[in-house]
Amino acid sequence: MILSQAPAGEPVLAAEASGGEADTTNNRMELLAVISALESLEAKKEKSAEKQTISLFTDSQYVQKGITAWIKAWKQNGWRTRNREPVKNQDLWQRLDALAARFPITWQWVRGHAGNAYNERCDALVQKAIDTRRRR
Repeated sequence: MILSQAPAGEPVLAAEASGGEADTTNNRMELLAVISALESLEAKKEKSAEKQTISLFTDSQYVQKGITAWIKAWKQNGWRTRNREPVKNQDLWQRLDALAARFPITWQWVRGHAGNAYNERCDALVQKAIDTRRRR
């Protein structure tokens, strides 16, 4: 995850972090990265973040579409998909939904591995976290 603030102009790197879990999925880790970023903003009590729109970039269409489109129907259907299956990662979606309600957020999808500097940096952090976990 990379947190940045842009009161005017280009984003300025404010913080970055990475991590991992055993026996997880890519989708869970994508959700946890966003949750961690928003929790970090909340913990720092970023007053500017409460007033300014946060531009949240993700290369995960699962995250971007899930929070902007699918979640409304999931909640209306008792956390069931249109096929009446339980929503996967419901625990994380509920956490993200609660956090997202506290900030004005623009959710933006970026193509992965396409030269976006922040996305490339996130991928490097992911690879480093994977390597660290494998050495344990």
